[in-house]
Parts: sequence; structure tokens; C-alpha cells
Amino acid sequence: MNINTEILKTKTIQLIKDLQSVCTTYGLAGTGNEYKIITQVVLYKFLNDKFAYVMKQKSDKLRNAEDWASAYAAMPEGERKLLLMKKGPNVATFHPHHLLSSLYANINSATFGRDFDDTLIDLADTNAAIFSTVTSEETKVGLFDRLTNFITDEKAKINFARAVVNKLVTFSFEDTFDEHYDFFSEIFEYVAKSYNQDSGGKYAEYYTPRSIARVMARLLVGDDTSGLHNIECYDPSAGTGSLLMALAHQIGEDKCTIFSQDIAVKSSELLRFNLVLNGLVSSLPHAIQGDTMVNPYHRSDDKKSLKQFDYIISNPPFKLDFSETHAEISSKWGASRFWAGIPSIPNKKKESMAIYTLFFQHVVNSLKETGKGAIIVPTGFITSKSGVEGKLLAEIVERNVVWGVISFPSNVFGTTGTNVSVVFLDKAKTDDKVILIDASKLGEDYTDEDKGKKHRLLPADIELIVDTFRNRKVVEDFSVLVSKEEVQAKGNSLSAGQYFDIKIEYVDITEDEFNQRMTDYKQTLAEQFKESHRLEDEIMKQLNSLKFEK
Repeated sequence: MNINTEILKTKTIQLIKDLQSVCTTYGLAGTGNEYKIITQVVLYKFLNDKFAYVMKQKSDKLRNAEDWASAYAAMPEGERKLLLMKKGPNVATFHPHHLLSSLYANINSATFGRDFDDTLIDLADTNAAIFSTVTSEETKVGLFDRLTNFITDEKAKINFARAVVNKLVTFSFEDTFDEHYDFFSEIFEYVAKSYNQDSGGKYAEYYTPRSIARVMARLLVGDDTSGLHNIECYDPSAGTGSLLMALAHQIGEDKCTIFSQDIAVKSSELLRFNLVLNGLVSSLPHAIQGDTMVNPYHRSDDKKSLKQFDYIISNPPFKLDFSETHAEISSKWGASRFWAGIPSIPNKKKESMAIYTLFFQHVVNSLKETGKGAIIVPTGFITSKSGVEGKLLAEIVERNVVWGVISFPSNVFGTTGTNVSVVFLDKAKTDDKVILIDASKLGEDYTDEDKGKKHRLLPADIELIVDTFRNRKVVEDFSVLVSKEEVQAKGNSLSAGQYFDIKIEYVDITEDEFNQRMTDYKQTLAEQFKESHRLEDEIMKQLNSLKFEK
């Protein structure tokens, strides 16, 4: 980022901090509703400023006006409708009374708290056709809530609304719209880390570092995207969407549509925020909140089978207690969907049920015959020999859909110290070769202010991984290229280390040097044997002394 972009980022983060201060003042800090207020208020401001930015581009009258908002409000209705038709689908429709300037002009109204909420709800209704999301049960979720409802004291509602609007009018997003993924991913990451860590949601995501998300996206898509059009991307455990955003950016936001599902309400709301920030508004109707394992929302046109995608990327929960839905999953889907099996319910430690194996099978089922996928798994999976894990591993090797595996260092994820690997799938493979990379020794340790000691990959490490994988290079003690037959001979192991050559150092020495070394070894052993007896005698003396004293 250049200096100007850094200034924009600092100002944007300061706005978020200012809004957090407002929440603290009104007793909302640390509550379950604080994230709703922060994300929805910032989203309102973002949409307001983007509307202003685009309208000025489309209209000389507005661009040259001393007060563009007043000029927009004064437009004849027919002229305003024609102008709105030019704004594009990624821009929300604002009527004059929706604008922040209109809210601010009425800030001293005795009903301002209600006015503030009414404006947000009416704006959401106006844009419901594009900006709403749905649950897996088809319940529509609007863009905004009545935010003053989160304030218990009736008299404080109006002052809370005024405080929020006063923070918004001192900031503008308009200078940020020339920025793209890098800028908004950092802003979103700041919000997501504040409100999604340790959230306790059933599928609360293991936060995926942007470095790994980018590696996955670059390897799946490649750098030449000139031939890509109307690409459909999917994440069945989307969380806040960090993997999908990296994938969409690699493809080109205008060349792809995002499909997602996640059971966590908080993550789904943050994902919606992420989609809007990154210019993927048209994908909002496909961002579904619901249980993917029980009720996968994205189906074929006849609803009888799963919809299939060009690219799938996923960081599913690894272990989770899903005993409450186990019977429903088994009876509803069984082997037709989960061909490697469904983990049984243990008598103890139900939270250790390997739910990631279900997501993995779902990913394989949801790929087009020309599709590619990448899924994050615990590294222990890639050497599994038994249970659902072993069957799953054997099946994907037998089907010859494994493209490659990268094993990462420990402590690279924000919320888990588990060693992780990424399994890359390619259903259109034309050979039986698999590239296996052991990147576990790359990177550096650092201290995260929230999570303590962590590990991160350096830019040179990322380039080494990408170059090795793409070009299927064999690098000593780092990567191997093995055949399906070799993998099956190793018990279906996809661990690079199990294929590295064992090195024996051969040193030419004379017969006299050999004899001298043997003499030295014998002398050393004799001295160690003598010392062990001395220590034994000393210990016995001390024990006898203790017995005598007793």
C-alpha cells in the first residue's frame, strides 16, 4: 500500500474505533449486539458514500453542484429515476430521505431515534431485491435492523442515534473506491478479528490467514484469467468469507458469482458485509445462513442433486459435536452423499467428532467434472489408515482426483495450533501424478497481541510454494512428485516426508583410521560402563544410610 492508502486505512479504522467508543458509552461494549451495530452502521455509510460517488460520475449536474445532495433532492422525479437506472447493480438505491445528509439535517428532531431506525429499515426494503440474504429455510434477512432497539433506556435511544450520525458525517469513503481487494480485505480483517474470534458459534471458523488464502486462490486459478467468464465459486463452510474473497479477486470480481453457506448467524452477517465491500453485491442472494450438512441449500435446477461448481474452497470445522443432527444426516443422506461414511457418535468426547470428513465428501460431490477445489484439513488426515478418514483418503486417491497437498507450519492459524494441510483436488486430471509439499519448516515466529506466539509465512516462502506446486518441482527435503501407484503402495499417504530419500553419509577412511575409531568407541563405552557402576554403588550407600537412620 502507498502512503495515501495507508492514511485511508488509518482513517477508516479510526471511524470503526469511534463507533466502538459510542457503543461503550451506551453500555454495548462486549455484548452480542455490538458487532451488528458496527457492521451495519459502517455498511450504511459505505453504501451512502458509494451512491454519492457513482451519482456524481453519472451526472454533470450533481458533480458540479455546490451541494450535490440538495441538487439530487431537487431533481424532478422522472429525471432522478433515469439517473438511478444508470448506477449499476452493485450500488444501492438511495432516495433523498435515505441520505446521511438528510438524517443529519434532522438530528435535533425530538423523534430522531425512531427516524434513524426508520431510515435504515426503509433503505433495506427499497433494496431488498438485491441486498437481502436468505436462510436455508427461505427466511429473508434484511440489510439493516432497528439499531436503537439494542439500547435498553428509552431516553438514551435518541442520543445514541445522534452520536452515531455525528461520527459518520466527519468521514467519507469516497476516496477509497479506487482501491480494491487489498484495501478492503485489511479493513474487513480488522472488523472480523474484533467480532468473530472466540464467537462460540457452532461452525465458528478457524480464521484463515490472507497469505494462505492467497496461496490457495493462486494455485486453483492461476495468473492468466483471460479465458474465465461466468465462473461459479462455492464455500460450504464460508465463515466470514476470507477464502471466497481471495478466490474472487484472483478470478476477477466481475467474472464470477459467489455461492456460500454457513450455520453461524454472526459469520453470515459479516460475510454479507464482506461481499458488499468487495463489489460482489450480486452474490448476496447466494450467501445462505443454515446447516450445510443437514440441509445443503445450493441444489441443481430440479432440486434432486447438489449444484456443482467450477471452484470450491473451504476451511471447515475440524472436530465438532453434531450428535443432535447425526440421525437426520444419516437417514436423509446416508451413503448417497457420504460414501466414505459418517463418523459415529462416541460415548465420550462427542466434541471430537470429525465433521470435516463430511465437508470433504460434500466438496468432492459438489465439483463439476472440470472443477478444482482446495480444502483445509488437520495434517493427521493425510496419513489416515482407518475409520471414515482412512476410507475417504483411499477413495480420493483411487478416484485420482488429488492434485497436490501442502503441509503448513503449526500455529499459522489465528484460532488453532493444529497442524494443517491443504488438499487440492482436480477432477479433470490427465495423469496420475500428485505433488506433495512439506512447508512445515518455512516462515517465522512472531507474537500476536491477541493470540500470543504464532507463526507466519514470508513472501519468499509463498513464492517458493507457488512455484514448486505450479511447476511440479522436486526439491530435496521439500517436495516430491509421486504417482497414484506409489501413493497406494505407501498406504495412501499424502505426506511428503514419507517419500523423502533417507540419506546415508559415506566417508572414505583408511584401515588405521577405522581401527583407531573402534578403539576410541570401546574406550568410551568402558568408561561409561565404569561410571554407571560407580553411580549405582553411590546410590546403594545412600539407601543403606537412610535405612540405618530409620
